[in-house]
Amino acid sequence: MSTRTTNTGGRSRRALRGALTAGLLVGLVGGAALSGAAPAAAATTVPAGWENAALGLPAAQRLSQGEGVTVAVIDSGVDPDHPSVKGHVTTGPDFMKDGKSPSDDDWGLHGTAMASAILKVAPRAKILSIRSIDDSAEEDTGEVTFRHDGDPIAKGIDYAVEHGADVISLSLGNKFADYQRPVANALGYAASSGITTVAAAGNAGDESNDGDFPAGYASAIAVAATRPGGGRAALSNVKTYNAVAAPGVGVTLAERSGGYSKRDGTSVSTALTAGVLALMYAEYPDLTPAQARSALTRTASHPGRHSALDGYGPVNAAAAVRAADTRQEVEAEPVEYRGEKHFETPSGVSKTAHAPMEQPLWLGGLGAAVLGLLLLAGGVVLLRRPRART
Repeated sequence: MSTRTTNTGGRSRRALRGALTAGLLVGLVGGAALSGAAPAAAATTVPAGWENAALGLPAAQRLSQGEGVTVAVIDSGVDPDHPSVKGHVTTGPDFMKDGKSPSDDDWGLHGTAMASAILKVAPRAKILSIRSIDDSAEEDTGEVTFRHDGDPIAKGIDYAVEHGADVISLSLGNKFADYQRPVANALGYAASSGITTVAAAGNAGDESNDGDFPAGYASAIAVAATRPGGGRAALSNVKTYNAVAAPGVGVTLAERSGGYSKRDGTSVSTALTAGVLALMYAEYPDLTPAQARSALTRTASHPGRHSALDGYGPVNAAAAVRAADTRQEVEAEPVEYRGEKHFETPSGVSKTAHAPMEQPLWLGGLGAAVLGLLLLAGGVVLLRRPRART
């Protein structure tokens, strides 16, 4: 901020120095105010791996950083003090109500890793941590399952909707129950509120196409896993409802106890895709869930060609951000009415003229018609004539 001084001739040097000093003070105060209003710094960068190039993160992060977007991580809890998420986590309620706390060894293992995956993609996003599952259910493959009726999941989704989430990340699944009405209703509530939900396709390598939930619900975007070099990861479930895919093998993420480690699973793929959605919503906050899904699928590696293996293919983060621009929608313009000249004969074209019918033909036809009428009249008279009794 600079101060411009005009010499009026009658102003003394002391007054001039005073004006300059005042301008300098105003500049310092203004600069301090601006620096205080600056956006929060990005989280400590999680070490990059093959997933960064596979998603196209360098190009995507030049377009967006996820600033102003809140991603709800409905999981096993998030350690807010890990360097990769510090300053970006708001801790919500614990719907598990199992008496465990962040000091327990099996609290926040999976959730902390998933939050770091989201911030790896969208480093200026915010995380709303909601504990609705237990880390003790995590398997060697990295998938977290829940063995109850889904009620803590449903409550977590409702809480996320009511507390400002833009995106909901569900890196979890349930092998022990089918359709669950509380979760289905909660996902419908989220969609009707304009919130996009992503869910893990599952890590059993299952090709039966039986429903795994919550990925199987229509309101969720099911995410499959890919391996380095491309192609479906062997652990990733094959489902006709898979929408897109993202890296899910050997991805470096945060460890609850500190440091980093490599993780596998569609849970990882889901969290990375949630980060891509955060980039999209940061630029276009009025996106609907349908528009967000469309932008992801039509910019994936094979749009228009769906596969149960990986949906429409691996996500392209930069292309998805560009495709999320709803201003690109073209509105149809009405055609101006120009009156009867639309129905006139086009210029340079003569009216169609048919050759006249030859006289013998039409005279013959007329005679045949008269004869037919006479025969018909005679038949009617004969039918109406009284008959003598035998």
